[in-house]
Amino acid sequence: MRFMMLMIPKGYEKAAPGAMPDAKAVAVMMKYNESLQKAGVLLALDGLHPPSMGARVSFSGGKPRVTDGPFTEAKEVLGGYWMIQVKSKAEAVEWASRCPASDNEVIEIRQVQEMSDFPPDVREAAARFPDLQAGSGQHRKP
Repeated sequence: MRFMMLMIPKGYEKAAPGAMPDAKAVAVMMKYNESLQKAGVLLALDGLHPPSMGARVSFSGGKPRVTDGPFTEAKEVLGGYWMIQVKSKAEAVEWASRCPASDNEVIEIRQVQEMSDFPPDVREAAARFPDLQAGSGQHRKP
């Protein structure tokens, strides 16, 4: 089972463009990332620039509307993510619990939808696009 662990750092929604974590925090987090890798559960990970450097595309009436960051209505934003492959949600929770997160950080754990989770009609529609099947950030055939 694949799970995405989403880092939600409180206050990051107000971070200035180019804001970066301090080197000590990064060093501690890299040791955690290394433990995920050594255990063979890490598929991908990335940190994200603050929302002040991003954009949102919303769709009203079928027309795209672009809004550049920062997003004043944002209460929680992503600071980064890990994609892991483990045997259960409990194991994903255990890995998230080991993260050296700060008091202002929350990790949300979400299971990735696999093609086998969908009903037959959805699988049939997706089967027409075999090169676009989901899987650990790479294109693969089911």
